[in-house]
Amino acid sequence: MLFALICTDKPNSSELRSAMRPSHLAYIDAQLRQVKIAGPFLSDDGQTMVGSLIVIEAQDIAAARAFAAADPYALGGLFSSVDIKPWRWIVGAPKGG
Repeated sequence: MLFALICTDKPNSSELRSAMRPSHLAYIDAQLRQVKIAGPFLSDDGQTMVGSLIVIEAQDIAAARAFAAADPYALGGLFSSVDIKPWRWIVGAPKGG
């Protein structure tokens, strides 16, 4: 089952995000079998990262929560909120997915 992790950064946390980005990307790279799509949300300027969207495959909501909790961004206190929702990929989904 797919889950969308909708993560919102705490205000004024660009420096924290930048400092933690290498460990976050290493975590995502190590989970590429599970991660289907991922990328940052941007502020209105189109440049400043203010959150993350990660779509993962997980057995259930508990596994999705565990994935989110182990993300270095979450461990480092970057996020003000993390919303996890079951998600169905329709448009642009890989064939057979």
